[in-house]
Amino acid sequence: MNFAFTDDQLALAATVRDVLRAHCPPQALRTERVPGWAELAATGFFTALVPDAAGGLGLELIDLVPALEETGRACLPGPVVETAVAVPYLLKGLPELTKLGALTVSAAHDGLAPDADLADLVVMGPRVTTRDRVRLAPAPGADPCRRMFEVSLTGSDELPGSWAAALPRATVATAAQLIGVARHLLDTSVGYARARTQFGGPIGGFQAVKHMLADVAIAIEFAAPLVSRAALTLERPSAVRDVSAAKAAASEAAALAARTALQVHGAIGYTYELDLRFWLARAWSLSAAYGGAAEHRAIVRAELPGAARFP
Repeated sequence: MNFAFTDDQLALAATVRDVLRAHCPPQALRTERVPGWAELAATGFFTALVPDAAGGLGLELIDLVPALEETGRACLPGPVVETAVAVPYLLKGLPELTKLGALTVSAAHDGLAPDADLADLVVMGPRVTTRDRVRLAPAPGADPCRRMFEVSLTGSDELPGSWAAALPRATVATAAQLIGVARHLLDTSVGYARARTQFGGPIGGFQAVKHMLADVAIAIEFAAPLVSRAALTLERPSAVRDVSAAKAAASEAAALAARTALQVHGAIGYTYELDLRFWLARAWSLSAAYGGAAEHRAIVRAELPGAARFP
């Protein structure tokens, strides 16, 4: 299986990266709820998975994986995965699909909807409704840029699509975002280790610090191909195993990157003054989204040949 991305896939990712660097810099995370969304929508990112006939780009999820990594690397706020990846399958055939990005959509899963206060449409189970027909109650969460809400519907319509196709794709897309988050945390940690001096030299020269950073790099390089494989095998018999393997590995890589970043930076890492706290929170929140590492490892174990012989 060829995991090398095409020039077109990399070009889309480069476009998303350039847009987010210009319109979603770290300082914007402190002052804006959805920086860069309008500009990102103009690139066609949010309608990438919408069929050509419906006004989208007609791409497959694998085409979007590098670009999704960039949204994680930039810590882009808002229901990115729900709008760009889940909703084309949940709202299949609706004309609203051509407005994605300008029309933000939140999809509730496990009873909670991310950034539902920003959404024009809210999907909950087999129902879809407009923002004016829901009641929202803020729920506790670690991520200030990915606010969670409990949703109560006061009116709704039947969902045209279903979660059957949307859920595995949203899970893989979240794993891709986690890879981007982990890469940013690693780059930031390496940069700090080179600049921070102690005992007359940079702390990056200490063997213990080198080993920690190398472990993060290895975890990312092992997880990234699993995400690509899962995006390629969504229609194959191994899809359940591949999706869970990708999410487990990406969650663990991001969690390790966050833990290492805190160790390298010390207590200053989670203070208000440092932007690092946004990526730490995103690693923790996305690691839990659409199932945590332990849950997905259990699924992988159950899908292995001969798994029934083991308790």
